[in-house]
Amino acid sequence: MTVTRINTASVHRNVAFAQGTLVDPGRRLMFIGGQNGVDIQGAIVGPDTLSQARQALRNLLAVLAEVGATQENVAKLTVHLTENADLSQMFAAAETEWGQHPTAITVLRVAGLANPEFLVEIDAVAAL
Repeated sequence: MTVTRINTASVHRNVAFAQGTLVDPGRRLMFIGGQNGVDIQGAIVGPDTLSQARQALRNLLAVLAEVGATQENVAKLTVHLTENADLSQMFAAAETEWGQHPTAITVLRVAGLANPEFLVEIDAVAAL
């Protein structure tokens, strides 16, 4: 296995994410830049967090697929949400698009993203 999920009984556990991840020695790391809720033409897919988060995750999965990787290879996700974004919709999107592949995650509230209409941006580190 490339990435091992670490969860200790000494810290509060959440089934949605891993408390830590361990990458096996000798693996290459892939750094995936921030993905937003835009389609292949660059158009924003919707005005709400759910549609933008779904598309951002689909875009992330597409980048992983280019190198034969999946969400199983992801060691760390960072989710940036604007002040207007709905966190519960972000997690609903993750449940449907990402599935049962918990990994280490950081969720940040930010004042804004590159486009004022963006609500979500997700970047990742994957081990190949």
